Amino acid sequence: MAQGPYSDKVMDHFMHPRNMGEIEDASGVGEVGNPACGDVMRLYLKIEDGKIVDAKFKTFGCGAAIASSSMTTELIKGKSIDEALKLSNEAVSEALGGLPPAKQHCSVLAEDALRAALEDYKKKQGTA
Repeated sequence: MAQGPYSDKVMDHFMHPRNMGEIEDASGVGEVGNPACGDVMRLYLKIEDGKIVDAKFKTFGCGAAIASSSMTTELIKGKSIDEALKLSNEAVSEALGGLPPAKQHCSVLAEDALRAALEDYKKKQGTA
């Protein structure tokens, strides 16, 4: 049962986050923060042959930020870079069963972290 404004999915990804941690030899790392709320999100990607084979995150923030990070890693695993670039904060929020308006910025943070990690990967590949 959902607690307060959060869906069951948000609570599940907060209580049991998927893919938490670091990737030692990450292909790309993106770190973003929201100074207004203090959330900081770091996303690690392992990319092979243009596909995201692994994704992990470390997030310092509220439950919605952790849930958004967790869901993002789930949504991008196995996807091509182009497919991952199409992932929007709306899709993250929708996959979580919706976020309260005051927490919508958490899904935006996840989208920004993904874009930053893909940008980092492209720089390392010399294709940025």
